[in-house]
Amino acid sequence: MALILCPECSHQVSDMALSCPSCGYPLKTAAIVTPQKRKPKRHRKLPNGRGTIKHLSGRRSKPWAAYPPVKEFALNGSPVLKPAIGYFVTYDEAYQALMLYTNAPNDIKQSSVSFSDLCAAMLSGQSAVPSKYRNMTFAQIYELYFENKYNNAKRQFSASSVSSTKAAFRNCAKLHSRKFLDLRKADLQEVVDECPLKHASLELIVSLFKGMYSYAIQNDITDKNYAQYVTINIADDDESGVPFSEAALDILWKNKDTAGVGMILLMIYTGFRISAFRTIQYNEAEQYLQGGVKTASGKNRIVPLHTAICGFAKDFFEQYRNKKFVADKYRLEFYDTLNALGIAVSDSGTKHTPHDCRHTFSWICDKYGVNDFSKHLLMGHSLGGDVEKSVYGHRTLDELREEINKIQIPYI
Repeated sequence: MALILCPECSHQVSDMALSCPSCGYPLKTAAIVTPQKRKPKRHRKLPNGRGTIKHLSGRRSKPWAAYPPVKEFALNGSPVLKPAIGYFVTYDEAYQALMLYTNAPNDIKQSSVSFSDLCAAMLSGQSAVPSKYRNMTFAQIYELYFENKYNNAKRQFSASSVSSTKAAFRNCAKLHSRKFLDLRKADLQEVVDECPLKHASLELIVSLFKGMYSYAIQNDITDKNYAQYVTINIADDDESGVPFSEAALDILWKNKDTAGVGMILLMIYTGFRISAFRTIQYNEAEQYLQGGVKTASGKNRIVPLHTAICGFAKDFFEQYRNKKFVADKYRLEFYDTLNALGIAVSDSGTKHTPHDCRHTFSWICDKYGVNDFSKHLLMGHSLGGDVEKSVYGHRTLDELREEINKIQIPYI
């Protein structure tokens, strides 16, 4: 800042002053601030094929018109516009109306009711579901879903898949008579939370919910997928277990000729889940079992037989050659056999289950130095993100047999 002389009265004045404080002579012209024009609001762009929104001229209470997608063109190529589906107060209302319109079933679009009124109802939360579905119960939607999924000639499902779906439906008895469209996430969650069954059964219930809601959305029965928010709030007990101790294995081998013991040893030294034996394949010439359940990595895997258990595999196959192996029925024999031998309870105080045989296989593989990759293949474990092993890792039957025969059996 500096002092200057006023041109009018010659008094010293600051060079920042707009006028002379003595005579009032103007020294600077105040800058005129021109207000900037407000940028027009940018509206959400409609996706292709969803129609058009126009702002109509004049003073209107509902200036935004929503037009359906163009389907026809005149001979000169110009589009043939259809009448507006409705008129709306804001652009966003017109936008939502067009989104609803393009997703609505044909019987809604062809309704004699003004679509603008219908959109207002839908935007306020009322249902746009075709009338034939509006009062259907959970059980009725289940029948439609079941028919669509399992009575389809192009898709084949196992008997266990069908029975699992039926079992899950039975465990949802609380919802059977409820109107499907009245159900909310809390209703579905309550069924899962109150079910006293194990984690595996709860997984089937959640899977059923997801399947039914997926079917309902695809067929315009609902636009809300409450199943995606349902959770299982108990620990996954499917894979929990305790290996048999060396003392328990010693007792099993010393009683290998006792009825029921051979099957237990077969499960222990192959690592197959009990449910896999329902469809297991036995190759007597090359002495291996092939099968598996539950995961993509576990299904149809090959496990060569340890030399000490080849006879047990042959006995199992001959016993069930002409009849079906039922896992739940065998469980009773499993527990009776362990009780008779006095080894029904593990050293940690828990009751041994058939799945403990699989845990024992994992333990003895580690104990006798079966390499990790071969162990993963034998047990059907997923290799997760290990691309090298999952894509390029291979083992021949002889290589797997060499690994599994590393297991020493000092009890015989």
